[in-house]
Amino acid sequence: MIGLLRVALVAIPSTFWYSLRILVPAALRSRRMHCICETVARKWSRSLLWAAGVKVVLENAERIDQDRAQVLVANHVSWFDVLVLAGHVPGTYRFVAKKELAKIPLFGAAWQACGHIGIDRSDRMSAIESLSAARRGIAEDHPTMILFPEGTRSPTGELRSFKKGAFVLAIQTGVEVIPAAILGSWEVMRKGSWRIRTGRTVRVRFGAPLPVEGLGLDDRNELTRRGRDAVAALLAGG
Repeated sequence: MIGLLRVALVAIPSTFWYSLRILVPAALRSRRMHCICETVARKWSRSLLWAAGVKVVLENAERIDQDRAQVLVANHVSWFDVLVLAGHVPGTYRFVAKKELAKIPLFGAAWQACGHIGIDRSDRMSAIESLSAARRGIAEDHPTMILFPEGTRSPTGELRSFKKGAFVLAIQTGVEVIPAAILGSWEVMRKGSWRIRTGRTVRVRFGAPLPVEGLGLDDRNELTRRGRDAVAALLAGG
């Protein structure tokens, strides 16, 4: 429990402080919101990773093209997956993640102010609207859109089946899919446990882009399969 206590002692004040650093300029309609959100998100994430003693190593990070939009799909086994990606994915990014994040006091408002998108997978119409918001975000800011296609954290660390939303988004916007494997975060903090194991290394392994040129919505199942296979291969060391 020492790891949890240490992270909590950093997380509570840093989340309050960094949320205000976003909400105040947002209320003032600052023209620098884009820069503020990127800087603050990285500092907040890295402060929590530091508290947990987590070292992050990126492999093939050059596959993230900072000059154009991409859809990044990754496995999901731990809350630390979000911190690792938020702190280290190169360039501009946005998360499409479960809507419950928006309900966290202060943090949720800051998260939304920076353009991240909540999705309710239990409500089909709401999920469709969330993907529409993601399409608008891609058209306006050309970010890397980060999604966890499993929909929730794997309780065993094993890769689960993928939902189609990320791949529909890629086909509709014509942007390539970047598969990514997060290795080591399950050892830091597992689903259903409050224990944080400090002093670990988490690796993020980026795979070769999956192009979507010439694909239509009828190809979404095949693209979903290819995306999952690519993430599975990266997890296996490929």
